Amino acid sequence: MERSNHTVSEFILLGFTSDPVMQLVLFVMFLIMYTLTVLGNTALIVLICNDSRLHTPMYFFIGNLAFLDLWLSTVYTPKILMICASEDKSISFAGCVAQFFFSAGLDYSECYLLAAMAYDRYVAISKPLLYSQVMSIKLCAFLIAASYMGGFINSSIITKKTFTFDFCNDNVIDDFFCDLLPLVKLACGGKEGYQALMYFFLTSNVMTPIALILASYLFIIATILRIRSTQGRLKAFSTCSSHLISVTLYYGSILYIYSRPRTNYTLDTDKIVSTFYTVVFPMLNPLIYSLRNKDVKEALNKLFK
Repeated sequence: MERSNHTVSEFILLGFTSDPVMQLVLFVMFLIMYTLTVLGNTALIVLICNDSRLHTPMYFFIGNLAFLDLWLSTVYTPKILMICASEDKSISFAGCVAQFFFSAGLDYSECYLLAAMAYDRYVAISKPLLYSQVMSIKLCAFLIAASYMGGFINSSIITKKTFTFDFCNDNVIDDFFCDLLPLVKLACGGKEGYQALMYFFLTSNVMTPIALILASYLFIIATILRIRSTQGRLKAFSTCSSHLISVTLYYGSILYIYSRPRTNYTLDTDKIVSTFYTVVFPMLNPLIYSLRNKDVKEALNKLFK
């Protein structure tokens, strides 16, 4: 990557607080959440790989979502733990670039993957007899590959654009990771054009998948309403309830941060919301897709037996 004319060789991540007691409390909290994230997502991947009953398109997508969440949490949490446990709050310029690149790529990939999962639920509910034919292994593999490619191609573009700024104001990032908005705040030129680019990426990587998800669920709702029995409707809706919860939590937090006007940015509030989709959400996903899922529970019982 072509380096800008900045004089910054490293950044300082302020984190959440400078109070030693609170830092210790946060260290324990994040360590527990990261441990649960690693154990939960790894267990879900192992279950899906080992149990033949879970070798279906839906669980293929859930397994890849668990892998994404495991990777995403690993991009953020170890550095957060270091900030809480050490007096050294610095991150090198190259380290900041790497963290930004992978976090953006994984976030964008997850946006596309959630849209692919919505299409999977549409086919399963609207065309159950053709489900195995439509959602073939080739199509599932293509949707997964396209999600990763789309995410990391867009991440490459926005990373290159972000780190060619001149960071001449300061090197202190008032956040716990190298995020887009705090980095733009440090830049000292060319922000107007970058704002337009940021909204373009928000539209292409967030709003477009949301539109596809909404379209899928409109067709799903129309199909469910045609089911005569109440029990049949509830059963059909229950197959996509976990996905709906994931979509609401994930996109809700992202839209809250990145879709507001710049004058409404409040870094303290944004830190809390960012923590949710970077650390808390990857921990919750295995619970969302297992507690309400009979097949996963049976596979878990079989594994323990």
